[in-house]
Amino acid sequence: MTDEFTRQGILDEEHLKLLSLGYIISAATTAFFSLFGLMYVFMGIFIGTIGSHQSETVAVASRSGQAPPAFLGWFFTMIGIVFFVIAMVLAAAKLQTAFWIKRRKARTLCMVVAGISCLGIPYGTALGTLTFMVLGRDSVSRLFDATARAVEPVSPEMRV
Repeated sequence: MTDEFTRQGILDEEHLKLLSLGYIISAATTAFFSLFGLMYVFMGIFIGTIGSHQSETVAVASRSGQAPPAFLGWFFTMIGIVFFVIAMVLAAAKLQTAFWIKRRKARTLCMVVAGISCLGIPYGTALGTLTFMVLGRDSVSRLFDATARAVEPVSPEMRV
């Protein structure tokens, strides 16, 4: 029976290391793809400032066309900023989850981030599903609980 617990403990430790690595890679990938939001920001600034000024000069010269509305460029800019911020927050949450898994803390929050990462089809779904499978084990739950109990400060009432 002890050999089985030892084997399960080694297996749990290895799976948690792999999950932590998976979240680090996923965070880096998410942070990289957040740069596409910045592309929209720059495109919106170009349309909002340079593009509208250039169109105004062409419209004045030909008297047949109108300049595109400036709010269109700022709309692109806002979409890019929102996309960038959401993606960076998600990348930070995934990176924090990797550290939580390493330290065996915040099991519930790890599962919340796993649920959110399930939206990233197909790799995020696989990572989230595997996280639910590993963190759902009783042996892994005991690892997280043991770490939480070891870290909890002793209240003054219990010191007596």
